[in-house]
Formats: sequence, C-alpha cells, structure tokens
Amino acid sequence: MCKTCTRIILHKLHTLYLKFLRACLSSACKNKNKQINVEEYVDKGKLTKSLNENVELFKDIFSDDDTLTIRHMENQQNTAVKCCILFIDGMIDVAVVNDNIIQPVVQNSMLKSHGDVLAHIQNQVLVTNSLQKTSEVQSLVKAILSGDTVLFAEGSAEALTISTKGVQSRAIEEPEAEKVVRGPREGFTEPLMTNLSLIRNKLVTPDLKFKFLTVGSKSGTKICICYLKSIANHKILNELYKRLDSIEIDGVMGSGSIAELIKDAAFSPLKTVGSTERPDVVAGKLLEGRIAILMDGTPVALTVPHIFVEYFQANEDYYINFYFSTISRLLRIIGFMLTVSVPAIYVALMTFHQEMIPTPLLISISAARQGVPFPTIVETLLLLIVFEILRETGTRMPTNIGQALSIVGALVLGQASVEAKIVSAPIVIVVAISGITSLIIPRIQGTALILRVIFLLLTSLLGFYGLIFGITGFLLHLCQIRSFGVPYMLYLTSLDPGDLKDTIVRAPLWYMNNRPKLIAVNNNKLRQGGGDKKT
Repeated sequence: MCKTCTRIILHKLHTLYLKFLRACLSSACKNKNKQINVEEYVDKGKLTKSLNENVELFKDIFSDDDTLTIRHMENQQNTAVKCCILFIDGMIDVAVVNDNIIQPVVQNSMLKSHGDVLAHIQNQVLVTNSLQKTSEVQSLVKAILSGDTVLFAEGSAEALTISTKGVQSRAIEEPEAEKVVRGPREGFTEPLMTNLSLIRNKLVTPDLKFKFLTVGSKSGTKICICYLKSIANHKILNELYKRLDSIEIDGVMGSGSIAELIKDAAFSPLKTVGSTERPDVVAGKLLEGRIAILMDGTPVALTVPHIFVEYFQANEDYYINFYFSTISRLLRIIGFMLTVSVPAIYVALMTFHQEMIPTPLLISISAARQGVPFPTIVETLLLLIVFEILRETGTRMPTNIGQALSIVGALVLGQASVEAKIVSAPIVIVVAISGITSLIIPRIQGTALILRVIFLLLTSLLGFYGLIFGITGFLLHLCQIRSFGVPYMLYLTSLDPGDLKDTIVRAPLWYMNNRPKLIAVNNNKLRQGGGDKKT
C-alpha cells in the first residue's frame, strides 16, 4: 500500500473518531444540563396558580411510586372550588383525612372560588393546630414523605401541609433487657415524639431542651438531642454537635450506628457512648449533666459521656435499700472479674503452675483428664466456642424454643462430651462458671468475651505472667480512654472518698449531695439540701 493511500485512510479514521467523540460529549452535556435543570426546578422551583400543573409536578417527583395517593375534591355549595390532596398511603390516619380535611372542604358553604381560597381554608375551614402554608417544593415533598397531607387549591401558588401521621407503633411496655423488680415499668418505643413525652413526664421543667437534627442523606432520619440547659456541660454539647454534623452516610437504621460513628477510641471493645431503653434512666443521667440522643424508629437512647463504672450500675440500685444495691453492685464487679479470668487461671495452673494446686485436687483433676486427647488450652477454647454458640442460638430463637434449646444443649453436650472423653469434667465446670457470671453484666458481655480469649491465650504461653501482662495492658487502656473529654476511669482512680459514693458501693441517697464533677460543670451545686449553696 502506498504512503498516500495510508495517509488518506488515517485521515478518514481520525475524522470519524473526532465526530464520534464530539457526539458523545454533546449527548453527555445535554443529559447533564437536563439533570441540573430538573434538580434546580425541584430544589428552587415555586408552585404555580394552576392546580393541574402543581399536581403534575408532584407526579413527576414521585414517578414510579404507587404509594402516592392523589384525591381531587370540588366544593359546589356556591361556586365550584377545586382542591386536591396528596399523601402517602399507609403513613396517614385515614379517619383524620376523611373527617378533618375532605369533609370540611367539600361541605363548607362559605367557600368561594374568588379571593384567597387557601387562606380561607386555613383560617375558617380546617380545624387543626398543626397547619402550615408554604410554596417551597422541597418542603412539601418532605412533608409528604413524613406522613403529612398536602392540600392544593385552584388559583393559589401555595399549599397547606396538614399533620395526619398515623403510622402504627408498639405500645409502651417494659424493656426485656432492663427488667426491674421495683421501679417504673415503662420503656421507650419507636416513635420519637412518644419517647420525648416520656422524658418530659419525668422532668417537668422548662430547663429541659430538645434540639432536632437530621442524619442520612437518603433516610433523612430525625434525631433529637436532650439536655438540661443549666446543668449540662456546653463543651461536651458543642463537641457532640460537631461529631453529628460530620456524619456523612446514606442512612442509619438504629442508634447503634450513630454510637459507632461518634464514639471515642473507635477500635476499642469498650463503649464510650451509653445506651438504655428506659426513660427513668435517661432522666437520671440528664440530672447528672449528661446528654441524651434519641432517634426516630428505635427504642434505644444514647447518653454521653459514658464512663467505665456505668457498666456495673443498674437503675434498680436507686429503688431499693442502699445495702442491697451495694451487694448487687459488688456481685456484678466480682462476676466481671470471674468471667474474664477463670478460664485463664485454670489453664495457667494446669499448664505451668501445677505446684500451686493442692495435691488431692490435682490428683482428682488428673484422673478426670485421663483419656482426653486434647491439651488444656484446646479443650478450653473448644468448650467456650460451643457455649457461645448455644448462647447465641438461644438469643436468636423464639423465647420458649431458645430457653429449651440452651438448657438441653448444655446438659446433653456437656454430659456426652465428658463421657466420650472429648473434654474433662473440670473444664465443663470452669466454662460454666465463666459463662454464667457473664450473664450478670449483659452490658459488657462482648468486651468480657474478648478479654477472656486474650487472657486465655496469654496464660497458655506465659502462665500467670501472661495474665498479669494482660490485666496491666487492660488497665492502661482504660486509663487512656476519654469519652467526650471525660476520663473513662473517672472517680475510680480518685483518692477522695467523696468521689466513691456511687462507684463500687452505692451510698445512701441523702449522702449523695453533689452532682458529678467534670460532667455537670455548668451547675456545680447541691442536688438536695440547699440547691442554691455552692459545694
């Protein structure tokens, strides 16, 4: 092929490539401009005075959504007045829409087509305390998605948003995970406003403040910040706002997601954000200067700051005699120590420090281990895994089946494993003690499981020296953690006896006069016995 022909072919290919590239860019620009124009029309567009145009606009916005319900109405008492309401099916109270919107508009004899029809409907036709007039399309879209009803009228460039929410929810009942023998029986439920009313019933004061925020670019989940203005530390409050504003996520389905996004020490197994389902617990923490976070759609409230001693405190401690509550709290602390250390101590004794075991007990354990093919560390880990599988299965199954499965599984598997010489009888006792004591402190159960395994592995390598190294590292980790600027080991490392009034022991209520330091900084006053006196 000659050079001239090659040059001509290359020129034509280059020309075709440029035309193709120009066409692609032109198409992309058109699509981009069209998308931008639509978004601007939705974001900044205003309603027109044509009822049909307004309805068509919202049909386009909610295209391919069959839950949008459009109901046209016409009042013919004097002069024909055309109106239309839009709402999401399943999110409204049908009786409220029929009796308080449709019937008054259709049957009102004073409604006229000339003049400001919408103002007349707002002031003289509809009887409701939650009514707002707006012309912003985005506000109307948000109202419809929230369960409100939007009313349009012919000749008006505005619309009315009417509160008609009617989403079904659970009744107020006692939380399963925080049952008490003595105390209130009510717990949070899913609707946010219901939960806020429960807190308001506990704290009847204008000092209680509620601030609403929205989290999730797609879910638009509403959350509420609750605090007592004269008691809460505003530095902690500002830090909380800062962390919530920095959240960039499509959606959150539970308060646990928010807790994970705003917590300190992100890789620590310990919680730096507290959680509860009881309004009395939230009210008590607000009185101490803490801040609560409630989210729409979940019954679990978050509280900040959260310190280590709160793991061992229970709301029932303050409803019973301080002697009994102190004993219960000491049992929880002892239970935590046992659940993380008993398997590790057993492995250390059997592997490295057999001389520390009394001779009769050592002979008994050695006889029980005759024929067991696995070393002590292997059988301990094996039985701990089986126990956690049974516990998790019992939790996920229905209540009746889960309880029966856990009991039968533990008895049958334990007895069969011992008789088959897969594990020894002493290790069954050790794992049972470790598992049962973990149930005393369900709030720290996950952390206890991780610590138990770490201590177990360390003692299998170094004996009691490994346990000492593990406990030392855990204590150092506790001392370096902060929860919204508050030391995680607050009060527990203090030499002042007054700081231990509500930690390891629970002092009498008449003795706990002062609010917690470093948390209730703005109001360092007495809680009782002279609230106007400085501490």
